[in-house]
Amino acid sequence: QVQLVEFGGGLVHPGGSLRLSCAASGNIVSLRDMHMYWYRQAPGKQRELVATITRAGSADYADSVKGRFTISRDNAENTVYLQMNNLKPEDTAAYYCRAVPWYDLRSEYWGQGTQVTVSS
Repeated sequence: QVQLVEFGGGLVHPGGSLRLSCAASGNIVSLRDMHMYWYRQAPGKQRELVATITRAGSADYADSVKGRFTISRDNAENTVYLQMNNLKPEDTAAYYCRAVPWYDLRSEYWGQGTQVTVSS
């Protein structure tokens, strides 16, 4: 079983920055075996995919965050990051990380989420 824990959420003014972390623990081989994802869900809205980083390190982003968010991974630390710059009120949401092992794409693991609120 893999446990994912997100850190780094909080309240920030528009234009500000936050860095989210997703730390993996438990009966895990290594995050290097996982494709990693960041999702977010705002109140009353569906959960949406924000950023992806493959096992090989290839990254992709939702159009709404391109140029502002950066996903990265530190396999040695079993941690994935989401650097969020120039935050906007519409970025307000609970942010979740998800891990999918490359060798079993039917499996997935989710964190419990961390709240990001962008408000003046």
